[in-house]
Amino acid sequence: MRLVQVLVPTGKREAVLRTLDEEGVDYAVSEETSGRDFVAVVTFPVPKEAVEPVLARLREAGVERDAYTVVVAAETVASKRFDQLREQYEEDEENGDRIAREELASKAAELAPSVPTYVLMTAISALVATAGLLLDSPAVVVGSMVIAPLVGPAMSASVGTVVDDDEMFARGVRLQALGGLLAVGAAAVFAFLLRQTGAVPLSPAEVLSIPEVDERLAPDVLSLVIALGAGAAGAISLSSGVSTALVGVMIAAALVPPTAVVGIGIAWGAPEAVVGSAILVLVNILSVNFVAIGVLWRQGYRPERWIRRDEARRAAFFRIAVIGVGLLVLSSFLGAVTYTTYRNADFQTDARDAVEDALSDTDARLLSMELQYDSGPLQEPEGIVVTVGYDPASDPPVVERELTRRVNAVAPEPLSPWGASEIDVQVRYVAVVE
Repeated sequence: MRLVQVLVPTGKREAVLRTLDEEGVDYAVSEETSGRDFVAVVTFPVPKEAVEPVLARLREAGVERDAYTVVVAAETVASKRFDQLREQYEEDEENGDRIAREELASKAAELAPSVPTYVLMTAISALVATAGLLLDSPAVVVGSMVIAPLVGPAMSASVGTVVDDDEMFARGVRLQALGGLLAVGAAAVFAFLLRQTGAVPLSPAEVLSIPEVDERLAPDVLSLVIALGAGAAGAISLSSGVSTALVGVMIAAALVPPTAVVGIGIAWGAPEAVVGSAILVLVNILSVNFVAIGVLWRQGYRPERWIRRDEARRAAFFRIAVIGVGLLVLSSFLGAVTYTTYRNADFQTDARDAVEDALSDTDARLLSMELQYDSGPLQEPEGIVVTVGYDPASDPPVVERELTRRVNAVAPEPLSPWGASEIDVQVRYVAVVE
């Protein structure tokens, strides 16, 4: 519920009070003695769903748009008439369970912190995420998400679009761009210092094989679902007036770790290995904004002035279209990664069958087989390490050439420039005593 205070212009007192009576709203009137063009201050409680329609009626009655209007949260209202009003708006599905347009814009503006605070918190979040990834610590990575101030700019850009506030939209876009570049830069500098000082004495291959890093090198379409869910949850929580803190963590989960992985790849001189993470960051940013704009528009948020609604609709649809095209193009990479994942699984099965078939003509047997992948964004297979067991009473069979031929016969064609044209097969022999 909300407590609303409005200034009543001279000559509009009776019209304003009559409007509130028609709406079934309890109110209190105080005299306005500042000597300006107002005669009274009216204070009244309403359900949060009623704020926007009641204010719209009051403006029709003469309350000026630029006049003093305050909307604050109220803990309790003990009034039978208020209970009836709340039941009325709970049954009204037109507004749904959402806050007023003015309150939405105010909350979105508050979520976007000042630039110094935003820069500092984003940099700290990126440093913590980098440390967590290199330590292979999920708990530390989650901690970096908690302190990341990323929900505000995304929601500001989306709210600015639907309420036709170009300044809010532009500020949200600028902060998102600044945050992404800053996070990558901070992670790269920090990781570079760790590498140069020997604090993390690992080779590029060893760093990229850290589980927390490796799982973000080749994102698939499921990563897109996370970002879309985060954007929808952010818009719904903001428009319903509930806390966005936990949703902010979800949005940060889609953005902070991938940016840190990009920084790590740059610091270790393997930028091609983190192309997938960089694309994932862009996809996630676009996804959050795309779905947030759609959700807010679907909930009925429009500019305050009806004459601006057509212009706002065109702007919103244009931005959704641009974001959608960019999202479609970038998401094709996620689709390629998903396809490559399934293809690699099929190749592993086919390669195992080929190896076992080749060894069936000898006394040796397959003990294990490990696929090795290239450093490209699609992580296509480039080699196989086959461990063969043989009887120590005899010499190990010479099967490397035959295994290479058979494995490459079932190997898929590379999809990217980093893909190997021929699979390298290494054979390790282990004497097995029966």
